[in-house]
Amino acid sequence: MNLRKIVDALGLTVIHAGHGLDREIGGGYAGDLLSDVIASGKKGDLWITIQVHENIIAVAVLKDLAAIVLAKNSRPLEETLASAREEGVILLSSSMTTFEIVTCLAQLGLSGTR
Repeated sequence: MNLRKIVDALGLTVIHAGHGLDREIGGGYAGDLLSDVIASGKKGDLWITIQVHENIIAVAVLKDLAAIVLAKNSRPLEETLASAREEGVILLSSSMTTFEIVTCLAQLGLSGTR
């Protein structure tokens, strides 16, 4: 599934478009514990979190995640946004809770398991 389709379908706000919204999404992962995302997130996943600190960018780069969605209108810290720009990481935001985002993604056919 194309990231642009997800952005449009869920009405996500693009904070930083990284290398573009045409990337294919392989699956999804929701979690706020960075070590859990490192252990279980997969390349190409769309990561949903409420974490806003700079370390989320490092995790996204390490795991080659497709994008990060910040739930509950969370906004990245300035240093997080600067790192996203430097690394080309896509940052998105939603007013929905993590559960609501995951529900919408599941309705679109995106799976958390592959």
